[in-house]
Amino acid sequence: MSEILRNMTCSGSGSSSGSLRSTRRTLLGQSMLTAACGVAGFTSLMAADDDSNSQSASKAPETPEEAMKLLIDGNRRFAEGKTISSNRDMSRVREVANGQKPFAAFLGCADSRVPIEIVFDQGFGDLFVTRIAGNVASSENIGSLEFGTKILGAKVLYVLGHTRCGAVSATMKGDEVPGQISGLFQHIRPAVKAANGDLDRAISENVRNQAVLLAEASPTISRLIQRKELIVAGGVYDLSSGLVTAVDVAVS
Repeated sequence: MSEILRNMTCSGSGSSSGSLRSTRRTLLGQSMLTAACGVAGFTSLMAADDDSNSQSASKAPETPEEAMKLLIDGNRRFAEGKTISSNRDMSRVREVANGQKPFAAFLGCADSRVPIEIVFDQGFGDLFVTRIAGNVASSENIGSLEFGTKILGAKVLYVLGHTRCGAVSATMKGDEVPGQISGLFQHIRPAVKAANGDLDRAISENVRNQAVLLAEASPTISRLIQRKELIVAGGVYDLSSGLVTAVDVAVS
């Protein structure tokens, strides 16, 4: 680069050539300085942004209320197309490789259109997720969620349903289905009966029923709720908008 600059500034002769060389030197110097400052400034800005996101993501919530707010804020970012996608890089993978401490546990539907970490704008190690068609609280899922809350320390236990749920719809229709699919229906029928043919209502009722079942069927979870160490919540994810609408879950 220095050789190129010497060649550019030493070529030509005469006063007009000298003036031109001077102008070229000035413009070149200014452009090089601007570029250097621009790159440095951009790099500093990106580093500060990354540090901010990293600090925000790494700060674990201390209370169930704080954990709940993280979920609400994350879903809002996702639905608005403003995700920060924190905790989704290899540094986070290495950070949690030897242990996990999720701040929330989920009972969600197995539907491929509802990736829970993405829906709530979270990353590796943030959420403890169990998924099953119809988001039903089977004994196996209850055991897993006891582990996620009591042992791993999740502060929110969230039941997540979604619009146009196939399991709830199939239960409403009552048609013959192959294999063991019908084994899910017994868990969903109470919600279907309460909904009187309204699919959206049945989906919400099913979320509510499964949340109450989790709170009442598990002494482990119930004690965490009574000690104010755990919030049980529920919601329905809209497949079209990306928003999660809260379902009133009365547990104590």
